[in-house]
Amino acid sequence: MLRYILLTLLTIIAIRAEANDQAVISLWPDQVPGQSEPKAPPVYAPTRGDGITRIKKVTDPALVVYEAAPEKHNGAAVIICPGGGYSILAIDHEGTKVAEWLSELGYTAFVLQYRVPKNRSGALQDAQRAIRYVRGNRQKWKLDENKIGVIGFSAGGSLCARLSTRYAEELYPRQDELDAVSARPDFAVLIYPAYLDEGEGKTLTPELKITKETPPMFLFVAEDDGFADSSRVMTAALQAKGIPAEMYLYPRGGHGFGMKEGNAAAAVWPPLCAQWLAKTISSVSSK
Repeated sequence: MLRYILLTLLTIIAIRAEANDQAVISLWPDQVPGQSEPKAPPVYAPTRGDGITRIKKVTDPALVVYEAAPEKHNGAAVIICPGGGYSILAIDHEGTKVAEWLSELGYTAFVLQYRVPKNRSGALQDAQRAIRYVRGNRQKWKLDENKIGVIGFSAGGSLCARLSTRYAEELYPRQDELDAVSARPDFAVLIYPAYLDEGEGKTLTPELKITKETPPMFLFVAEDDGFADSSRVMTAALQAKGIPAEMYLYPRGGHGFGMKEGNAAAAVWPPLCAQWLAKTISSVSSK
């Protein structure tokens, strides 16, 4: 009982409101691990006229909450990791638009503002903490603790793959009771993931250690994407270990299409992913 009281208090302290009425949860209650710079609001990059909103600096990692449509609430949650080469976060077409889509399907969605620029170790700490936060506070959103997964795009896909294979590592000093909660995603969706084939001879990136506990994955990539081999290599590695993996290779679409209008690949992956998610969460028995 005391543990849940503490977690509830932490939730109340951490949540702040945005102008768009989405709750924003600061992940780290005190100092951010490994960071000397003080916390500050995210810094947005100047517009490039391409319709993409970019966050160029994050010092206060956070989750932006999109609650599930009440009539479709299915007890599952998805943490969204936008891409941007670990340098920026493409926060709209790989973040907020994805969250809106998932919430309409009945998922409680969380857009992760992880540390950028050029902070891969910090990003993985943020991802671990995000899973623990959502799972540890599952009662607030009426979630099943065994139906909490991730979706990532490009570098965000890399981050999801790293989290899915390194969730058990102790990467930062324990902050509070939440850090006793499992950081393992129950499923992972990788959309045009990058940096997964950096092993010798374009094999699996060495830090990605696949075991029988690695979660099932859905992968989607365009054949004309320069990072397409990341999906091929990851899928082969998962299948070699007997981990359920479903990969789709679309003829054209390039890289970074997310949920952009006018791109055929961007229109194809969401319904395929929705079917896979529904099938995957329905196969998980509540404990």
